[in-house]
Amino acid sequence: MDFQIDKKDARARACTIKTAHSTIQTPIFMPVGTVGAVKALDATDLETFIKPNIILGNTYHLYLRPGDKVIDKNGKTPWFH
Repeated sequence: MDFQIDKKDARARACTIKTAHSTIQTPIFMPVGTVGAVKALDATDLETFIKPNIILGNTYHLYLRPGDKVIDKNGKTPWFH
C-alpha cells in the first residue's frame, strides 16, 4: 500500500491511496459494511448510483458472518475494477 498527500490547504488535504487492488482518491465517500452489509443502501443503489471505489468492512465481523469460506468463494464484488 502507498499513501501520498497530493495537496494541502490549511488543515484539509487530498490524498492518493494505492492498494494491490485499486487506487483511491481522497476525500471520498466510503460506505461502511457492518456485519458484511451496507445498511442504508441496497446493492442496486451501490452499483447504479454510488459506485464506490471502496467499502469499509470489519474483517472480524466478516470472519464471523458470512465467514471466510463464503468470502473466498465469492471473490471481489463485480462492480469494483
